[in-house]
Amino acid sequence: MPVVIANKARYAGIAAVSQLNQETTVVELGPFSDDWMVEGYIDMSGLQSGDTVVVSEYVALDGANYRLLYSATVGGPAPQPAVRFHTKTLLSTMKYKVTVKQTGGTPRSVPYYFVVEVMGSA
Repeated sequence: MPVVIANKARYAGIAAVSQLNQETTVVELGPFSDDWMVEGYIDMSGLQSGDTVVVSEYVALDGANYRLLYSATVGGPAPQPAVRFHTKTLLSTMKYKVTVKQTGGTPRSVPYYFVVEVMGSA
């Protein structure tokens, strides 16, 4: 049975960090009507000297309890300012979340761009 993309949604905006050492949700997605894929980017080009941001990616395999998939610290100015989140294929009941936590410098806004594709069958 061929798999098709039944629905596509774009999530883009700006996550505003309001204070240091507080985790800010960039995107929180799911569950969906069928199995789905997600991928995206965060733009760290606004970081200045002295700014440090921890970027974390989570998945709720059971649909409720998030587990850490990835975490990295980015310092400003970032020499490679685009953080790429490669495609994850998730069951319909799973959830996905990306957060940032600024641990140094002046709180910054972080632009983001994600795409979700919900699968279906032909």
